[in-house]
Amino acid sequence: MLELRQITKRFGDVLANDHVNIVVKPGTIHAIVGENGAGKSTAMRIAYGFYTPDAGQILIDSQVRDIKSPHDAIALGIGMVHQHFMLVETMTVAENIVLGAEPGNPFELDLKSAAAQIRQLSEEFKLAVNPNEPVEHLSVGQQQRVELLKALYRHARLLILDEPTAVLTPLEVAEFFGILRRMREQGKTVIIITHKLSEVLAISDEVTVMRDGKVVGRVQTKDTNAAELARMMVGREVLLRVEKPEPHVGGPALEVRNLSVLTAAGAKRVDDVSFQVRSGEIVGIAGVEGNGQTELMEALAGLVEPAQILGEILSDGRNIIYLGARVRRELGIAHIPEDRHRRGLLLDFSLAENSILGVHYRPPIAAFAGNVFLDENAIQRRATEIIEGFDVRPRNAALPARALSGGNQQKLIIGREYHVNPKVLLVSQPTRGVDIGAIEFIHRQLVSLRDQGCAILLVSAELEEVTSLSDRLLIIHEGRIAGEVDPKVATLEEIGLLMTRGH
Repeated sequence: MLELRQITKRFGDVLANDHVNIVVKPGTIHAIVGENGAGKSTAMRIAYGFYTPDAGQILIDSQVRDIKSPHDAIALGIGMVHQHFMLVETMTVAENIVLGAEPGNPFELDLKSAAAQIRQLSEEFKLAVNPNEPVEHLSVGQQQRVELLKALYRHARLLILDEPTAVLTPLEVAEFFGILRRMREQGKTVIIITHKLSEVLAISDEVTVMRDGKVVGRVQTKDTNAAELARMMVGREVLLRVEKPEPHVGGPALEVRNLSVLTAAGAKRVDDVSFQVRSGEIVGIAGVEGNGQTELMEALAGLVEPAQILGEILSDGRNIIYLGARVRRELGIAHIPEDRHRRGLLLDFSLAENSILGVHYRPPIAAFAGNVFLDENAIQRRATEIIEGFDVRPRNAALPARALSGGNQQKLIIGREYHVNPKVLLVSQPTRGVDIGAIEFIHRQLVSLRDQGCAILLVSAELEEVTSLSDRLLIIHEGRIAGEVDPKVATLEEIGLLMTRGH
């Protein structure tokens, strides 16, 4: 169906694809795995016409094709769903699906026939969405279905999916895999770019493994396992489980009492929540996304207006609700946000500039406390320590943050927050969109920080991650704590029932 033959692509000094050969058979689900920056997304964007290769050939149905744009790819039956959805939220499902391929004539848009066609596709592939619903009212899982329908509406025979499960709940992942299997049964070919090895083994027929811009292996899924794939991806043995000693727990470092967080309109997103996080322990919060986790963590970090908060947030016995984010950082509360682009980085700033955010006004970065004059040598020293200590690639402090892959952006943020030696660390989705080698590294750093006496509050949509890292696990449902379980003995079924039903 698709063959990339000797594809080479450079971005300045970075060799993203180095004589890449990939063969995808028709009617299969083919996984492409590799660490962040391995070149897998670049190769598929070349197949989709986003990038033009410097050398090599693209073959569709065994014929060499000149694909210079996504328009060329669509005409050949190739569709792509990107990691960050490309939907206009204020438009309806039908309007988004037909955008750029509008039915009717130049004077009149025929949305009625489009909606009928969308319903037919929706029923055929069991992609249940309402064509007339505004996209802003849809869940993340439903928005992904809209992206799939967009490709199917354009008669895609080959679907390229970039990190398709990164923002889905476990239930949505199971439903999504059912959709992909139905597509395969009806003759579609699917390529999944991912780093989640358990999902690769569950859904794919074949796997291509990339490392440092090259293809280092191609295997039948039935003939491999997670350890072998991880070894090919990283080039060494990878620990696929979190190993941590028993915690040495101290007194409460963060205490929440009867906390409610309101929207600007007065609706409760967090409802009368109380818990403690003690020094030297990791307390996890598990829940289906959208049940108040984001609002809770942002309230604790000082990113919510005090007028929208009821109750108490205590640090060292002091109520800090009316203290801003900077003062909370001075008290030793660090924050790794769930949205690294919106809350964690200034994408057009250099890695060096991003490494000093939150301490830019303190010596030695500032010449004097509160001074506007910055010490460039101190900035470079700090940036180098973080970049080398947390294996941020490429190791160039002058690069803008947007030039890094998602996993390396995440390592930069974690390194920056780790560097302030926090008493309390609020961490949301620490490994979202991060490859297996970086996940292992990030988990080790969190356990190391715990063992140094830091109190860590962890929110993660990855059940396996939150259960293996946490010493205690709280379940949140509709803004309330539905229960506390011991992650060493609670089953995923018990946790899942608390997450979805609240009991």
